Amino acid sequence: MGVVLRPSSATLSAWKWLGLVTAVWVQAVSGNNYTFSNYSGAIKSLLNLNQVELNNLSVAKDIGKAFGLLAGFASDYLPTWAILLIGSLEGFAGYGAQWLVVSRRISPLPYWQMCVVLCMGGNSTTWMNTAVLVTCIRNFRQSRGPVSGLLKGYVGLSTAIFTDLASALFDSNPSYFLLMLTVLPGLVCVTAMVFLRELPAEDAARDPPEKELRCFSVLNFLAVVIALYLLVNDLTGAHGVLFSRVFSAGLVVLLATPLVIPAYMVVGPGGRKGATAADGNDVESVRQPLVAAEQERKVEEEEGEGEKQVEHVRGTVVIGEEHTIGEAVRTWEFWILFGSFLCGVGTGLAVMNNLGQIGTALGYADVSMFVSLTSIFGFFGRILSGSLSEHFIRKSATPRPMWNAASQIVMAAGYIIMAMALPGSLYIGSIVVGMCYGVRIAVSVPTASELFGLRYYGLIYNILILNLPLGSFLFSGLLAGILYDREATSGAGGFNTCVGAHCYRLVFLIMAVACVIGFGLDLLLSFRMKDVYLKIQATKKARAEKESAFSARN
Repeated sequence: MGVVLRPSSATLSAWKWLGLVTAVWVQAVSGNNYTFSNYSGAIKSLLNLNQVELNNLSVAKDIGKAFGLLAGFASDYLPTWAILLIGSLEGFAGYGAQWLVVSRRISPLPYWQMCVVLCMGGNSTTWMNTAVLVTCIRNFRQSRGPVSGLLKGYVGLSTAIFTDLASALFDSNPSYFLLMLTVLPGLVCVTAMVFLRELPAEDAARDPPEKELRCFSVLNFLAVVIALYLLVNDLTGAHGVLFSRVFSAGLVVLLATPLVIPAYMVVGPGGRKGATAADGNDVESVRQPLVAAEQERKVEEEEGEGEKQVEHVRGTVVIGEEHTIGEAVRTWEFWILFGSFLCGVGTGLAVMNNLGQIGTALGYADVSMFVSLTSIFGFFGRILSGSLSEHFIRKSATPRPMWNAASQIVMAAGYIIMAMALPGSLYIGSIVVGMCYGVRIAVSVPTASELFGLRYYGLIYNILILNLPLGSFLFSGLLAGILYDREATSGAGGFNTCVGAHCYRLVFLIMAVACVIGFGLDLLLSFRMKDVYLKIQATKKARAEKESAFSARN
């Protein structure tokens, strides 16, 4: 028999985790869509805009998400590196044009052209997000909650990362801020193009679920350390030049720490053999992980058969199985998820897009603190909900949408607090809105895959996030913009500026009502999905038992 060299199980595992680490870095610089408040004031002044016109620019930015359907289609045909390349080039063009305008290197563009370049910047992130989410969820299909929470958590942190770096290095200069948005994501995407790729199912399944969860626990811990590091920097106020530079260097080091996981896969126990010769006595060392993967494949087939027997048929399809796009959008579950998602992310985006003007109305000269708080606590909402929802599926088959329902009620309370405009209410509101928005984002991602499968997940995900431009248009462009300008016409600050708690009070109250509606929709979806999660729980338990038995025999 000839000798065939195959990568060892440790080598394949290290490659998979290294790809995840580079995906984390992409997500850490792909939340630029949430940073509009950091430079919106400069655009408003430079182009002499009223609040409706400024909010419509933010809507144009979010409409870029609607063209994420292109990224969804492409994810079924193009390799991961190509999708990342498209996103990085589009972001370079979109944010580069904004930088040229704000830095006054070119004359201000006409309003419609500014809408186009903001739309390009917003769309660039859909390519990055689609590339990393689709690839990583397929590579870690038995840990969808943790991988979604981790990746979306770093998206939440990215606004704080950009904001704090700009504050430390450039004194929050909006021109330099836009220069970072132009250059940094592309540089990071180049790294991910090399290491992030979708693995064959048998290779992706080599790590036991318990081992994956332990690794995710380490990565989550490191992410929390980064979030606390950013939070301490924000809460300690202004710093000198030396401290700011040390802080920036420390942040770069912390962002590199997730590399400990792929490094451990290489140098840890069982990771030193490199390639394995598939010949003679070495055949067994290759066979064992493949047997484990085959067992997992059989369990997944049994899961599919079981679902056909126990799940309720909705029209012509079975919830929990693989769906085509047409089948998915014909289900009530899709539109319930779509509607509840709109109530959560639409209202959250309205706050994020208007933080600059909300802060000014309440008497704050600098809103960077609130932008960072929203980002950091958005991270906590994403990373905690991803892991906790996975834990409670295993423990008690709790449907993931229950976490969305809880977040909607808490978010409604946050809006009421902000409407009251008591001392410190903007701090509380920024924390609550950020955290609940994070829960909504992180939980909805695996929920969609559990409802409709992974085969067409890239496109289904991008249809779902059409809620971002729709919600931005309804709650930010129309509701917040029109009501703000109505108050500003009679306000002490003149036509373009409104000062006082009344500026956004009605906006907050209406958004609180929207969240209560979203709460009801999430409860309804939880009820309709209870059988799906009972089956998922049973499958996870069966897989864990089979893995334990296999390990005991070997």
